[in-house]
Amino acid sequence: MDIGHPGIPPQQQRGGPARALIEAIVSGPAVAVDTREDFGEEPLPGEAERVERAVPARRAEFATGRACARRALARLGLPPRPIPTGQRGEPRWPHGVVGSITHCAGYRGAVLARTSQIATIGIDAEPNAPLPDGVLETVSLPGERAWVARLSAAEPAVHWDRLLFCAKESVYKAWYPLAHRWLDFQDAAVTVDVAPGAGPWAGAGAQASAGPFAAHGRFTAELRVAGPDFHGRELTAFTGRWAVREGLILTAIVVSNQRPPTARCAIHENLTTVG
Repeated sequence: MDIGHPGIPPQQQRGGPARALIEAIVSGPAVAVDTREDFGEEPLPGEAERVERAVPARRAEFATGRACARRALARLGLPPRPIPTGQRGEPRWPHGVVGSITHCAGYRGAVLARTSQIATIGIDAEPNAPLPDGVLETVSLPGERAWVARLSAAEPAVHWDRLLFCAKESVYKAWYPLAHRWLDFQDAAVTVDVAPGAGPWAGAGAQASAGPFAAHGRFTAELRVAGPDFHGRELTAFTGRWAVREGLILTAIVVSNQRPPTARCAIHENLTTVG
């Protein structure tokens, strides 16, 4: 399935209501809500326990992420409700709902869907900035460090080490609701593809002037451990989409709830395909 290239939605081009920044890399029928500023709301009872001792900035980003999720619930036609936190820090969604929340400096967002259509979602956002010293070696495999170095030489304006970290965070968020167990950074091998027309670049700024994204493409995460059962088949990989825009790196995985056709499967966005 050709998912095309991310771009400004037609409504936004016509002066209609702004849509979520991450929505351009999210496969339907999931819905997305995000913001660059905190809403000034407090966590609801049932949520507040998670951040009751946190500093005000942490409480604010947590509350805004949950508020984005409630706005997404409304877009699904569902009433607002508290979204508590599970044992691994995962949001505990209402029955029949699956989703993912992310927040970083200057960005909060949530993507939700009904479980009748979508099996799992993993999103992440990070500033387009280098990882702290030593982190890349901790979270990556040798092959991943090789493509990070190669792409960094080709386009240093995109911080590929941070993109790798962001993709792996999305992988874990998509994995956990299916597997209900930990996935280490070394348990998935990530590769990235750059969309045609998005590189090689004269510079990310020049590319951004030609479209809404400085860079965008897809990524694949091959599992290096036994995957969970997915409709009676073993899950072997995820794929998702990534984009760099407005100083942010965004990654998203959205998995259809359709049955895979073969004994082993790789999850490719909203398609289940042969692994």
